[in-house]
Amino acid sequence: MNEYAVRVAAQLRQRYAHEPEYLQSVQTWLEMIDPALDDPRYEKLDLLTRMVEPDRMFMFLVPWVDDKGVAHTNHGYRVQFNSAIGPYKGGLRFHPGVTPSVVKFLGFEQTYKNALTGLPIGGAAGGADFDPRGKSNREIMRFCQSFMNALYRYIGSDTDVPAGDIGVGAREIGFLYGQYKRLMSKAESSALTGKGLTYGGSKIRQEAAGFGTVYFLARMLEHQKDPIEGKTIAVSGFGNMTWGVCRKATELGAKVVTLSGPDGYIYDPSGVSTQEKFDFLLEMRAKGQDRVSLYADRFGVPFFPGKKPWEVAVDVVIPCATQNELDVEDAVHILANDVRYYVEGSNMPATTEALKLLRLSPKILTAGAKASGSGGVAVSALEMAQNSIRYNWTPAEVDQKLRDIMSSIYDASAAAAEEYGLGYDLIAGNDIAAFKKISEAMIAQGL
Repeated sequence: MNEYAVRVAAQLRQRYAHEPEYLQSVQTWLEMIDPALDDPRYEKLDLLTRMVEPDRMFMFLVPWVDDKGVAHTNHGYRVQFNSAIGPYKGGLRFHPGVTPSVVKFLGFEQTYKNALTGLPIGGAAGGADFDPRGKSNREIMRFCQSFMNALYRYIGSDTDVPAGDIGVGAREIGFLYGQYKRLMSKAESSALTGKGLTYGGSKIRQEAAGFGTVYFLARMLEHQKDPIEGKTIAVSGFGNMTWGVCRKATELGAKVVTLSGPDGYIYDPSGVSTQEKFDFLLEMRAKGQDRVSLYADRFGVPFFPGKKPWEVAVDVVIPCATQNELDVEDAVHILANDVRYYVEGSNMPATTEALKLLRLSPKILTAGAKASGSGGVAVSALEMAQNSIRYNWTPAEVDQKLRDIMSSIYDASAAAAEEYGLGYDLIAGNDIAAFKKISEAMIAQGL
């Protein structure tokens, strides 16, 4: 690896030894962009250090009262990573596993994912170690209001634009935006995205991440002269990303045959491919029980407790749940089953060792989440555009714009890989394409 990159990585490991998710993300990225680091300006301006560490990070307490009158205190975070090409932009995650390391990793990944969309947005992330599961609407509202009381000073349409992530859906965004309006005394529509359709939200926003992932897959298949029709797909999770993948895959003639949760996975040989099943995914999410076995009970399909869906023989694997959900043992299963395509939906779903095993295998073609998982933020940016012109595009118009953006992301990733002699390595290609764009913007703007 480039000597300058090695030094930056060593400094980062020393400084953030207690933040494994963040370090894993940066280390993998440095290895991917290594072929593009021959420009002497990068070291002269210490560009890598300024790209792998955030501009700033806020940490704050979030006190709230439950329905029984008992006080609780959670920890909130917002990392503003890079604004070289536009205002900070990234999700908020409410989950017990949220830590400074997770937030930094998400902000880092978001920065380069956002750059690939071609839209003027930087990277950020945030959230809290609050679990909305099992909480009443009033408890969630009180928590969101307290969270925004601490956050509102640091966000805005031209500063930092939060959106949803795990544990933060349309309900939470509504509560957050309502409190932001009260605090700011103005209706600043673009201050948050993922809003409801009645107050500035964009059509197909909730399903956009899944739609975009399938569009990226379709371009991969098109490049291979391999039709998407008839393909079987294994996915993890059952949230918005998975819901969108199921819907768009069905529309394009493919079939999703697995879903998963903390309790295990289901196998549906006829496919998650009817409106009844799509609606039930939303119902499962709304119940907040985090049990995919509910689907098995409802539709009479096999359920495999405590197991992952990667043992199923399919044409395509799309992890859609969370980071590091796929390890070396899972990668071995995938390769043994002769899976042809691995496309990441969620951020950093594979461990470093598992991803390396998949990328280096000649048996499978791989795509990283910075490219294939960009659909959600792309439509978030389109939501901001619609808010600014006070006009809402039709679902078909938004869908076509999303498809065009995903095709452009694919083309940029493939072109960068080819330019640097990496063949058809789309994961390295998308990292290099995003790096080149952000680095040129940072150089142009000076120290």
